[in-house]
Amino acid sequence: MSVRVPRSLLFLPLAILAGCASGGATRPGKAATPEVNALYDRMNQASKGYESSIDQARRGDTPQAAQTRKQALDQLKDASARCGLTPGCDPQRFAAVFDRLLRLKDGSFIEGEDADDTEQGAEVGAQPGDTSGAVAVGTLPQAQRSVTMLRGQQFSDMMVMNGPVKAALEMWLTQLRPNLMDAYVNYQMMRYKMWPAYKKADLPEALLFGIMAKESGGKVHAVSRSGASGPLQFMYATGLRFGLSNADGFDQRFDPTMAAQANAEYIDEQLGAFNNNLEMTLAAYNGGEGRMRRIAAGSPGASFYDPQIYGQMSAETRDYVPMVLAAAWLFLHADSYHLKWPKIDGEAGQIVLKRPASLSELTVCLGSAEDMPQGWFRTLRNLNPRLDPQVSQPVGARLEVPRQLEKAYASSCGDGPWPILASDLHNAVKIIAPPPPAATSAALASGPSSSSSKSSGSSSKSYTVRRGDTLVSIARKSSCADVEDIAKINGLKGHALRVGQAIRVPICR
Repeated sequence: MSVRVPRSLLFLPLAILAGCASGGATRPGKAATPEVNALYDRMNQASKGYESSIDQARRGDTPQAAQTRKQALDQLKDASARCGLTPGCDPQRFAAVFDRLLRLKDGSFIEGEDADDTEQGAEVGAQPGDTSGAVAVGTLPQAQRSVTMLRGQQFSDMMVMNGPVKAALEMWLTQLRPNLMDAYVNYQMMRYKMWPAYKKADLPEALLFGIMAKESGGKVHAVSRSGASGPLQFMYATGLRFGLSNADGFDQRFDPTMAAQANAEYIDEQLGAFNNNLEMTLAAYNGGEGRMRRIAAGSPGASFYDPQIYGQMSAETRDYVPMVLAAAWLFLHADSYHLKWPKIDGEAGQIVLKRPASLSELTVCLGSAEDMPQGWFRTLRNLNPRLDPQVSQPVGARLEVPRQLEKAYASSCGDGPWPILASDLHNAVKIIAPPPPAATSAALASGPSSSSSKSSGSSSKSYTVRRGDTLVSIARKSSCADVEDIAKINGLKGHALRVGQAIRVPICR
């Protein structure tokens, strides 16, 4: 059973705090006046009264609890208002008390529930449908709304609301809602690969989800225009610094387990550099730690949203930080925002191929097994990142799949019509149309000095593989060729590339 504090009782005192922020605090080394001490005593008495109301509610004495709580909040409201008019009174102390009571309310009105750090949404006292605490905290003065991370705390103890985060919440819940849902499904399927690194580092799972949702949506092979790659979008040099290299032609930034480990190490390192300030750490992850440290050094102690800091951030970073925090918050508080996460069974499993098949063929023969309308291609790719989805794997090959697919594979993909259909579709030959006559003439007229050449009836240009390149990133730069096209015209098997290698890329006509 849960008992909620009426929002009106929380809004009034917190709104008054916004006007108290300009009050003069007692200077270090200067004793507080009797008037100030009296206000602090009233603050402490009100805090104890509020705690007593929680005990009364737990015992089932709801009417008395409501009366006690109202008296405590009225006393606290009056004292905080007087603080703003009393020289030497520190409004920060009142802000801290209000914040603590809000969190106490959120963590004390649910009986028989313990935090379980192995389950999604593991947060003591998260109350579905009750957003009063989050909204009320959002009315605190900006100085009290810095988001910091302290080891061992729940994410709810670090995360608070402000304008940019609320705007990001709306974005996730409206235009980007499909992206958010896809990211959640993708994450749950890979959770057993990614969550252990964060758990070991004592970092909140919600933060991992927030970063992944914003960076890639949970697409392991995502590559940005700037070359950031993988589910957590590491740049090549940063990836190398945290152990992500190219091994046997495979870019380890695409490995969800290794990427999560590198991300946890990076976040932990930057938290140390930015005095456990989560917003600054996320800004460094997006905009570069060197730049962020220089900006922070110019305004010691300032929060991310301080104009001196915020004004120097790129538009991308100003958007990135609240978007990550908002996705993380929704991961924990979906019910409070009329959002319902799908139930996903991401338990790890494995299949042994009974007949040769590629990931693409398996996707076709599995269909919508286990009520997965969007199919299983993304999940199979994410769980087997080293495999080219178009390359057939031999009999006896072991593939990672969600455990729920083990029976589906045995019943649908070992024998029968579905694997035959999948093979027939996969082996279909594409018809490559010849280039227009004018394009062909231009290519021939360019002579041997041109980077263009003819191959198999289509125009292409030479491209030299650079460090960090993958077939996916090269295809994206081309904008008119996909990975399969590039692989075929170069006779490549898989995605293996080497620095300095000359390959041909189709030319857009």
